[in-house]
Amino acid sequence: MRVAVTNPLVLFLSRRDDVSAEEIAALETLTLNHQDFAAGTAMIRQGDRPQSSILVLDGLAARAHYLADGKRMISALHIPGDYVDLHSLLLDRMDHDVTALTDCRVALTAHPDIRRVTERLPHLGRLLWLSTTIDAAMHRAWIVALGRMSPLSHMAHFLCEMYIRLDIVGQAADHSYRLPITQIDLADMLGLSVVHVNRTLQDLRATGMVSWVGPTVSIKDWNGLRELGQFEDAYLNLNKRPR
Repeated sequence: MRVAVTNPLVLFLSRRDDVSAEEIAALETLTLNHQDFAAGTAMIRQGDRPQSSILVLDGLAARAHYLADGKRMISALHIPGDYVDLHSLLLDRMDHDVTALTDCRVALTAHPDIRRVTERLPHLGRLLWLSTTIDAAMHRAWIVALGRMSPLSHMAHFLCEMYIRLDIVGQAADHSYRLPITQIDLADMLGLSVVHVNRTLQDLRATGMVSWVGPTVSIKDWNGLRELGQFEDAYLNLNKRPR
């Protein structure tokens, strides 16, 4: 009998390659130490020297950067299944904050445990490496959208990406998902003012492609939204193959 997989990291990785029972057991062991963060709490601060990496199990977190005048830029939105700082395994100091945008439950994985498991299971090490390359690919896609897309196209691209990512880890269905973030959060992700975000959301709703009521996003016209956002999912590396 096949046991249903609920660990979001296993779901994330198994979408890209087969994950063996031994590797799943190792991942479960790595993610046993849980901690809760309230919305608005810093999980990591710039300049920290983490001794463990943080895996989001539930909730949403942001990779955040602050300017001297207090302005914030969000360069990544982390969902269940994301290690927010796997790169801290090799970095001396963190160059950004990670903040809980909603109440979050995370797993803390000690760096010595990651080294030990990935040395014993090199294929699993490659899969975790893959997760960091996908994170980097999303970062590049966000830069392109921020620098060259119109606000309406950028918003459409963002909503398409979030649907695909959340669907992979069992957090979306029938082109609908929960995205309990504020317009301030959106403004800091898209590089817009809150007023401009509000106007862009109104323009997007007027197309009939998307309904966003409370935290629930419902995509009514997937093909139209993809076209509007010039969204191609190749950068998410969804092809399942041996790594």
